[in-house]
Amino acid sequence: MHIPLDILFLVGLALLFDFLNGFHDSANSIATVVSTRVLSPKYAVMWAAAFNLFAYFWFGDHVAKTIGKGIIDIAIVDKGVIFGTLVGACGWNILTWYFGLPTSSSHALIGGLIGAALVKAGPSSLVMAGIKKTVLFIFVSPVVGLILGLFFASVVYWLCRNSSPFKVDHLFRKGQLFSAALYSMGHGGNDAQKTMGIIASLLFSVGMIDHFYIPAWVALACYFSIALGTMFGGWRIVKTMGQKIAKLKPVDGFCAEAGAAGTLFIASSIGIPVSTTHTITGAIMGVGSRRRLSAVKWGVAGTIVWAWILTIPCSAAISALAYWASARFF
Repeated sequence: MHIPLDILFLVGLALLFDFLNGFHDSANSIATVVSTRVLSPKYAVMWAAAFNLFAYFWFGDHVAKTIGKGIIDIAIVDKGVIFGTLVGACGWNILTWYFGLPTSSSHALIGGLIGAALVKAGPSSLVMAGIKKTVLFIFVSPVVGLILGLFFASVVYWLCRNSSPFKVDHLFRKGQLFSAALYSMGHGGNDAQKTMGIIASLLFSVGMIDHFYIPAWVALACYFSIALGTMFGGWRIVKTMGQKIAKLKPVDGFCAEAGAAGTLFIASSIGIPVSTTHTITGAIMGVGSRRRLSAVKWGVAGTIVWAWILTIPCSAAISALAYWASARFF
């Protein structure tokens, strides 16, 4: 299949976003397992990347379809809209990585879609049902993560109430490998699909596929890109996620990852593009508050929440500017 150079450029830009997604969000996957010293950073990113890739064999494409045609009207999608979307999302990701803020790559992408669509076709181009569902889960996913993290922590601490701290620590150092693998699968399964949806909508808009679906090569390229990004790791964010929100032990890391993984598996199965960052942050807060509310550093958490709130409008603004510039000059 012959692919024009401008389409190749946009597919490459989408895969760059996917790489940055893995790079930015690798901290979510490895922060707890590194901060509890179960794995060194080097082996932690390798472990996370492997299960990012393994998610290809587990999840379908429900989230990809939501992103591809459930946020903006697919009829208005063209090369300029895709360019603006990806510049907005990549720009916000790089900015927040620089400041060490664990914001959502997913919501940056959605903000990018909204900004470019508004400049091109106005509010009528937005699919409000999909946007409302996504915005709702900005608040729902961290709360569900918090509740599940708190639930797992309560159950595990009760089951281990008569065990020695040494025995518990030894057991959950092994258990955390399992929970980190599940979380990384959930991360890959939800986040790689978002780029799959963007590329598929681009291919559909230029007539390279006759109906909206996810070609196998697109899916594989996206899963490889996010896994590669995870391998390189977003080290600035690891410290925030692993130690600044709450101090973690291996048993705490296990409960946080299990709670976040459960949330991601549910969301991916019903096609909701949630933020893996929001989810794991909520789960860490839940586990930390199990010991005592003061164990959670709510000031740091508040800064993170403000970054969440700003993600969609800021990435939309960058995207709108990029679309306007591309339409005017190119």
